[in-house]
Amino acid sequence: MSNAKKTQNTETNVVSEKKEPLKTNAQRFLSAFNNIDYAIKTRYNLNRTMGFSEAVRKSVAFNYTIRKYEEDLVIYGRLRNAIVHSNEDFVIAEPNIEVVEKIEKIEKILTTPPRALDTVARRDVLTVHASKSMRDVILLIASSSYSNIPVYNDNNEIIGIANGQKILDSMGKFMLAGGEINSFLDSVKIEDMLSKIENSNYYVFANKDITVEQALMMFHQNNKLLAIIITQRGGVRERPLGIMTGTDVVKMNKILENY
Repeated sequence: MSNAKKTQNTETNVVSEKKEPLKTNAQRFLSAFNNIDYAIKTRYNLNRTMGFSEAVRKSVAFNYTIRKYEEDLVIYGRLRNAIVHSNEDFVIAEPNIEVVEKIEKIEKILTTPPRALDTVARRDVLTVHASKSMRDVILLIASSSYSNIPVYNDNNEIIGIANGQKILDSMGKFMLAGGEINSFLDSVKIEDMLSKIENSNYYVFANKDITVEQALMMFHQNNKLLAIIITQRGGVRERPLGIMTGTDVVKMNKILENY
């Protein structure tokens, strides 16, 4: 190989190895801000011309992360205006690294949120048949340390959640009415107890793609919610892939905090 070709190849390698210049704090901030703005307005079908602060306020009711960082996001909207209104050679407001890292963290949660099934949901879903006696169910709860167990009937359809506290309440009412405890344990089936619970808003179904922040929002919006059962498409007759209960809320918050 001639010296000229060697020199040309060396120059080519130098060019190909040349790294992109590092972004300034303002550039990183604006990139994250624009992605957040787009994600919020697209996800909740908001007008693209709507102001950022208004979009944030309207989305608070639907998104746990936006609710948590609402005031920060509104402040970032003002900071964005200060940066954008500057010319290219002089940036009026250069955000510090703490602000940049925080908005990038919020961006990551909103644009690529962690799936609950991959992070927090328990995959070994323990279930019990509707025909089981209260004694069997109580022993199952005690031996498994699971206080919320989905109950399925012969049609493979969930009819409720066997919950330790609800069982205790039901047993207390049975005894107050003059019933014997052994009669309650052996004669009453779990489906009998569940049939006396008027509302079923203490459990919900979700499809396999439910995110951690979506699950958190469900528990936040319904303080009676005991469990979220994950199935392939969120159907009531599908095999459960995972389950989350109220005890997982602390873990969910930690996952998002460290995400």
